[in-house]
Amino acid sequence: MVNVLLAGETWISEATHYKGFDSFTSTTFHSGADDYIAALEAHGITVTHMAAHDVPQDFPSDSKALSAYDVVVLSDIGANSFQLPPETWLEGKSSPDRLGALAEWVRAGGALMMAGGYMSFQGFQARANFARSAIAPVLPVTMSDYDDRIEASAGAAVHGVSGSELGALVPEGAPTLLGYNRVEAKEDAEVHARVGDDVLIATGTAGKGKTLVWTSDIGPHWCPQPFVDWKGFGPLMAGMINWLAGEAVSS
Repeated sequence: MVNVLLAGETWISEATHYKGFDSFTSTTFHSGADDYIAALEAHGITVTHMAAHDVPQDFPSDSKALSAYDVVVLSDIGANSFQLPPETWLEGKSSPDRLGALAEWVRAGGALMMAGGYMSFQGFQARANFARSAIAPVLPVTMSDYDDRIEASAGAAVHGVSGSELGALVPEGAPTLLGYNRVEAKEDAEVHARVGDDVLIATGTAGKGKTLVWTSDIGPHWCPQPFVDWKGFGPLMAGMINWLAGEAVSS
């Protein structure tokens, strides 16, 4: 059985409610990963979900802790959450380089996936800032040094690359996506699917390990409900994880 650590893909919102002279605030917790996790678990994949607010404190800091998982997925959570744990941000103390440890774990045989989002790759106003991070060299793509989002409110068509096992999971006629992060495949990477003319799925190797990018969301809003409800959603999401884990990819 494949064990996955999914880090990120949650957020907390604060709202102010005005009622005449008076006002009050409320906070709500949201997860964009529920359908994704259900899709993986339906294909026999075990998922440990680490909410975004827990990452600064709890994300594994060395290869030994990472070795509990076959695949690590980073989704919609920026580099600061890994680089500024409480002991550094609040107490001014040194702390382990967790993105560096993640990169070394990959080179030693681990498997890493980055999914797209406002806090993935470079992201909204370049705040995700992975282009300068320790995992940039192991990813199969190069990132811009600026906001890399492509918003496609009218829908962007997706298609698999002919002859690719993963590309076959993105057939013509698949639902459209509403956005993605624009990246460039490295020379030694393999592109399996595209959104418009840009990279949707690309894979590569780093040392003994494997890496993969899915440049759109794993759930709404960029990956809209029709895509999530599409019968191919589960096989596609599970197929990417199985490829990383060295398991059979099936439709």
